[in-house]
Amino acid sequence: MDGAGDRDAEGAPAEAPLVTASPLQGTVVSIAVAVGDDVRVGAALLVLESMKMEHVVAAGTEGVVDHVGVTVGDVVVVGQPLVLVVPSTVGPAAAAAASSAVDLDAIRPDLAEVLARQALTRDAARPDAVDRHRRIGHRMARENVDDLCDPGSFVEYGSLVIAAQRSRRDLQELIERTPADGLVAGIGRVNGDQFADELSRCAVLSYDYTVLAGTQGQQNHRKKDRLFEVIERLRLPVVLFAEGGGGRPGDTDAPVVAGLDCMAFALFGRLSGLVPSVGIVAGRCYAGNAALLGCCDVIIATADASIGMGGPAMIEGGGLGVHRPEDIGPLSVQEPNGVVDIAVADEAEAVAVAKRYLGYFQGPLSTWECADQRLLRTLVPEDRKRAYAVRSVIETMADTGSVLELRPRFGPGMVTALVRIEGRPLGIVANDPQHLGGAIDRDGADKAARFLQLCDGFDLPVLFLCDTPGFMVGPEAEETAQVRHFSRLFVVGASLTVPFCTIVLRKGYGLGAQAMAGGSFRAPLFTIAWPTGEFGGMGLEGAVRLGFRRELEAIDDPAERQQAFDRMVAAAYEHGKAINMASHFEIDDVIDPAESRDRVLAALRAAPPPAPRDGKKRPCIDTW
Repeated sequence: MDGAGDRDAEGAPAEAPLVTASPLQGTVVSIAVAVGDDVRVGAALLVLESMKMEHVVAAGTEGVVDHVGVTVGDVVVVGQPLVLVVPSTVGPAAAAAASSAVDLDAIRPDLAEVLARQALTRDAARPDAVDRHRRIGHRMARENVDDLCDPGSFVEYGSLVIAAQRSRRDLQELIERTPADGLVAGIGRVNGDQFADELSRCAVLSYDYTVLAGTQGQQNHRKKDRLFEVIERLRLPVVLFAEGGGGRPGDTDAPVVAGLDCMAFALFGRLSGLVPSVGIVAGRCYAGNAALLGCCDVIIATADASIGMGGPAMIEGGGLGVHRPEDIGPLSVQEPNGVVDIAVADEAEAVAVAKRYLGYFQGPLSTWECADQRLLRTLVPEDRKRAYAVRSVIETMADTGSVLELRPRFGPGMVTALVRIEGRPLGIVANDPQHLGGAIDRDGADKAARFLQLCDGFDLPVLFLCDTPGFMVGPEAEETAQVRHFSRLFVVGASLTVPFCTIVLRKGYGLGAQAMAGGSFRAPLFTIAWPTGEFGGMGLEGAVRLGFRRELEAIDDPAERQQAFDRMVAAAYEHGKAINMASHFEIDDVIDPAESRDRVLAALRAAPPPAPRDGKKRPCIDTW
């Protein structure tokens, strides 16, 4: 291959040929050029086969092929000369090839096949299914996902999966009628316009009721398992659209007897306390779908939701009668009994509320507004026996529009709400004196205890607004197992690791008041009162009757006895006034109500930020 001494027609030295050497050991399977051919940079010279893979050897310069040193079938080694190319002005053929631009819009057959399959997963490919779902007032699964996630941010997992029924149904039918096996799942961003990318990441799983009634098939169980593992690894909040009929008996492609070894429920349950989770239901949600829903931290349900651990078929199969779907766990049942945390009109509102809920766990906001705090001075009546709306106190104290109440119809004597104060998210637990005078009953205790776990599990500070005469009493109250339920407030309160504070709005009596302070007035960062505050080891009238029974019984005249009783009660109230409590340092201070926000913020600023977490703070968030 010696050509270095050649000269051109005019006697000038020719360009030195460029040797193209073998980059690997292999066999020549084809040669694309011959001596005299014009080539350009990157043009294929020949193809080598090595370890069952073909490797194109390309030209490193533009010029004319001077020599080809191998033939098809030759075995070559690394560095062996293959082709000599003499650099020169590009000939007509090479020039034409070089000038031809790559068509970036060209679709190869392999890509065309993928694009065609992807198109069949979209709602536009199933107009009849879309139309049927629209007629019952529901949106498609992908519409909800697109509404929840920031535009263009959703990345889907398993979009080409189909139902595991290839042995009993035509493949094309499965492709067209069971897209994604009825579960749209992936990762996107939520509220990315308000929070940084690392805070707005979110996993989303949405059952598609138009695919086999949103049932749980073999393949979508595998998709859930895959996503749940990714969620745990990346610590992603998760939103689950849970509409669907539970387990699917019609999948036949795998040898399954009962399928009780599927991991979905264990994996999803393991996420509790690790990442915030939101469940959304529109329409029917039964069995396995309902079980996943019940694992979520908060459940949002539309007006037409029916939620039950067993649907009509399961009930009838158990010999328990025939029931309409809408009669099984309707919202009118599942909201007051505490299953549903937030009731909404439709899916659009459900998605909007889910975004708001996630925002409390994504961090503080830089902009906020609030009402004139002097209004707080007027919200608790001067008449100590007059009831008032504690929600007005919460709405006024919190940033405008920031209050999201959970389980408002369950345990109505206790208000639990997520709020912001100067953009900072926190939880509020408040007694409602409009129900049982603010006394804490079984449902109120359960509601508050579970909410405290939620706040503590995800590092949200807590503000108690106390106005309670204590726990509920009487034979009927004890039939509700109140001893155990009420004590949850002490056990959970004593385990709080987040900053918490207590403001006594009016009544602070006995064990109920201590429960509204984490177990003791010394437990919070501060325990303060408004001027309307009043305190006692128990209700003062009852305390007088018990403590001075002998003295009162010694007075024969009923009118005189009542006057003596009234004097003792008045003296007890004077003794239990907030100012007197503060003078004995049994509370930290009595404040102008208008200062409440400032006091809360001062305490939160003084507390150290939550330590970085390597895992859960609590084993789980109690589902109840």
